[in-house]
Amino acid sequence: MNHLFDRRGFLQRSALATMTTLLGTDIVFADRMPANYLPVVFGTEPDPMPAKHKDMLVLNNKPWNVEAVPHLLDDAVTPADKMFIRNNGLMPESVDAANWTLTINGESVKAPKTYSLADLKKKFKPYTYQLVLECAGNGRANYYPKTAGNQWADGAVSCAEWTGVRLKDILADVGLKDDAVYIGYYGRDLHLSLDPKQSPISRGVPMRKALEDETLIAWAMNGQDIPMAHGYPLRLVIGGWPASVSGKWLHTISVRNKVHDGTKMTGKSYKVPINPVEPGYDPPESEFKIIESMPVKSLITFPKTGATVPVGQAISLRGHAWAGDRAVREVQVSVDFGATWQKTSLKAPKNRLAWQQWSTEIRLPQKGYYEIWARAVDDAGVAQPMVMPQWNPEGYCNNACHRIAVKLV
Repeated sequence: MNHLFDRRGFLQRSALATMTTLLGTDIVFADRMPANYLPVVFGTEPDPMPAKHKDMLVLNNKPWNVEAVPHLLDDAVTPADKMFIRNNGLMPESVDAANWTLTINGESVKAPKTYSLADLKKKFKPYTYQLVLECAGNGRANYYPKTAGNQWADGAVSCAEWTGVRLKDILADVGLKDDAVYIGYYGRDLHLSLDPKQSPISRGVPMRKALEDETLIAWAMNGQDIPMAHGYPLRLVIGGWPASVSGKWLHTISVRNKVHDGTKMTGKSYKVPINPVEPGYDPPESEFKIIESMPVKSLITFPKTGATVPVGQAISLRGHAWAGDRAVREVQVSVDFGATWQKTSLKAPKNRLAWQQWSTEIRLPQKGYYEIWARAVDDAGVAQPMVMPQWNPEGYCNNACHRIAVKLV
C-alpha cells in the first residue's frame, strides 16, 4: 500500500481521487490527514453477509474470507447464509445491474462483442445446475508442517443451484478462432491497494472446460439474484475445479491463444508440485502445475462433532461427497480409526458436478469415545487418504478423510 503515499507519507493525488470516487463524496479536511494514514472507512469492508448464520467462521475481514463448519452444510443445496466466501480483493462499492455488461474479447475471438444483462437473458436459453465450488485451500489447516495462507478447516465448499446461460453458447455467438486454448475472466472487485490499475484476481480455464455444458455465466443463485458477496449481478461458475476460476462481479472474458496470464495465474498460486516433494521443501516455480479437477472428498454433516449419544441408541449419519470432474462411486465410514469400513447409501448427483448425499446408520458397541471417519471413492477407483495426502508448499487439495468425535454414554 506504500505506493498510495508520496515520499513525505501523504496520500498522493491519484489515490485521493480514487478514494473520493469510491466514497461518492469529498474527504473533508483531506489535506490535514496525518502521514501514512488510511481513512477508517477503507480499513474494513462492510459485512458481506449481514444475515449469515451465527456459526459461520470469519478468517479475514479485508478481504472477506468466511467458512462454514461442517454441520452447517447439511442441506442438499447450500443456502446463501451458509455458503463460504473467498475474496482476494475488495467487493465493488456499488453495482448498477441495469447497465451491467459482459464483453467477450481476446486474441482468439473473431471480433469482440458486448452484451447487456438483459441481452444475455433474452438471447440465450437459460440453464440451472447444482455445482460444487470448493476453495483449493480447503483443508489447509490440517497440513503438517503448516503452510502459509488462509487456514481453512473443512467448510470452504458449497453446492448451490446456479442459473444462467452456458458460456459455450455465448462463445458460439461471438465466434472463435482455431487457436483458442484458454479463457480468462475479469471482475469489478478492487485490489487491496485501491489501485484501479491492479486486479486482485484474474484466472481462467482451458477451452475444454470452458465449453462444458455446466460452465455458466450465472445471474441467479438458489432461484434469486446472486448475493453481492457471491458476485452479483453476474458470475462465472465452473464446477469441479478450484472455486477461484469462478470469477465474481464478471464484466469481461478474454479468449486466449495461450494459457491465461492474469493475476493469480502466474507464480505458484493455485499450483502444486508436478512430482511429490518432501514436507517443508518448496521447489522452484518451474516444477509446479496448475490445479485443475479437484480430488475426491467427503464430509460428515450430521451429527455435529462432539455429539453425546445414549448407549444402545443407533446413530444416523449423513453427509456429502464429490470428486471434481468425476462422480463418486461409494462412501464408506469407519468407527475404529480406519481398521474396518462399512458402505453407506449413496444418492446419484442432481446433475454432473453436483455433490452426492450419503447416509447410513451405525451402532457403537460400548460406552466411550469414538471417532467416525468418512471416505469417498470416485468412479476411477481413487479413494481419499485416511490422514493426510501428499504435502505441498501452498497447502492445496487436502482431501483427507473427514472425522467427527462422538461419545457414547
